[in-house]
Amino acid sequence: MTTTANDNLNDWLRDAHAMEQQAEKMLTAQAERLEHYPALRARIVQHIEETRGQQRLLDECLTRRGISNSIVKDLGGKLMAFGQAVGGMTTSDEVVKGAMAGYVFENLEIASYTSLIAAAQAVGDTATQAACEQIIVQEKAMAAWLLEHLPEVTQAFLARAEQPGVTAKV
Repeated sequence: MTTTANDNLNDWLRDAHAMEQQAEKMLTAQAERLEHYPALRARIVQHIEETRGQQRLLDECLTRRGISNSIVKDLGGKLMAFGQAVGGMTTSDEVVKGAMAGYVFENLEIASYTSLIAAAQAVGDTATQAACEQIIVQEKAMAAWLLEHLPEVTQAFLARAEQPGVTAKV
């Protein structure tokens, strides 16, 4: 059986929807635990709202294309995010590893939307292309912010970690 470009685009849109579900859960769990890193927390909270907007854009793309999101993929993404959140809570350097993981995840999203833009172009779906182009700008901005602020987060963690009786991880 041959898979068409439209079939692939539809599958990748479902994947992106699940990815954004995972991102929202992961970011929300991280933001809820951050106490001593206000700039990081504020940027994560901002990106949670962006992520919700991205989900709405993807929902519109799916609806316009006459397909539904994959409940299995969405659930899998949420479970993965839960596992990441629980795993991060057990590390003493959670804030640093969380910031690094966030940067990596943003780059995964950038790669995904880069492919989605190309696929939408290939099938002539300009509305999906425009939605993905709007989303990728936000993902690139978040990745750039995380990379720029990772030294600051790391140094703040190290300074807190050296203070007796002070919690540094979040």
